[in-house]
Amino acid sequence: MKVHEYQGKAVLERYGVRTQRGIVVETPQQAGEAYAQLGGDLAVIKAQIHAGGRGKGGGVKLVKNRQEAEEVADAMLGMMLKTHQTGPEGQLVRKLFVCEGLDLASEMYVGIALDRHLGVPVLMACADGGVEIETIAEQDPDALLRLPINPMTGLQPHQARRAAFFLGLDAGLVKKAVPFLIGLSKAYLELDCEIAEINPLVVTEQGEVVALDAKMSFDSNAMYRHQDLAEMRDENEEDLKEVEASRFGLNYISLDGSIGCMVNGAGLAMATMDTINLHGCTPANFLDVGGGATEEAITEAFRIILSDEKVKGILVNIFGGIMKCDIIARGVIGAAKTVDISIPLVVRLEGTNVDEGRKLLAESGLDITSAASLDEGAKLICQAVKAGA
Repeated sequence: MKVHEYQGKAVLERYGVRTQRGIVVETPQQAGEAYAQLGGDLAVIKAQIHAGGRGKGGGVKLVKNRQEAEEVADAMLGMMLKTHQTGPEGQLVRKLFVCEGLDLASEMYVGIALDRHLGVPVLMACADGGVEIETIAEQDPDALLRLPINPMTGLQPHQARRAAFFLGLDAGLVKKAVPFLIGLSKAYLELDCEIAEINPLVVTEQGEVVALDAKMSFDSNAMYRHQDLAEMRDENEEDLKEVEASRFGLNYISLDGSIGCMVNGAGLAMATMDTINLHGCTPANFLDVGGGATEEAITEAFRIILSDEKVKGILVNIFGGIMKCDIIARGVIGAAKTVDISIPLVVRLEGTNVDEGRKLLAESGLDITSAASLDEGAKLICQAVKAGA
């Protein structure tokens, strides 16, 4: 679960991480009031969307007076901000963060993310801020420090000092950077973060270490432990189909292909998408209905798949383990009748009571093609979609 910059900064402040002060606004008038409230000669107005690269897309502007703040806010609110992370359609700007202007002496990068090879979080530090860290890691790996963090003990003071010196900070700034980095680590570990990134981390002319930006993402499966964070979720920033799927316990991710997939189990879903690709088509989605899918959930899954205009056919691939095949078949039949599917539908069932399930599909009177294997099912749905193209 992603949060906005202003929310990430509020979270980090709880852990003693100094961030750039700011006020969230939703109208030009509020932006002018925020500028006056901050009290400086310079302010920064930042579009709040769940994507990076906002500055290059016109989503970060400096303003020097109240009138300018209102004019910039008026132009920015309601715009479709396009960055390298939004896709060609962009994302609608609904909120702005009016921030204090700071005298910057230097910019750096720090972030914490899970290293899947090591199996632990890793603190990353780079003396160059405001850049794509992936590019630095690829082009100049020596410019990036990586320090593994023991999840049981967190970032240690000696590690924080090493990172601070690597960033080129002098002894006085190191004393400020150490609690800053340890606070970032505590936030990451205690709040079940997936990523906690500060880009840029800045040193001001006054000798303060400040998070100029904050990108935080949390494990959605752990939000039951953090109700305050769960309430920060902004569904406007998410794919509407994915939001709707989550309400029915479905794991759905929209893709760009033409074959809708409905599968139980993440591994089987990945194998299903791979097999569709092998037969010359591309999947329109990842959709895992889970091991205990009800007829209601299956019906909703069909609705979500069919709401995508790119979908020209559907492949259902279910292994009946916990949920028996005959029960799944009844769910598919009931859902197909309710939703009124008018595109090719191929169903592959395997597992407990598979013969009963296949018989139910055959006798349903619906235009459902049954497949005996995943390979056959993928081949049949691809053939049907190509024939109808």
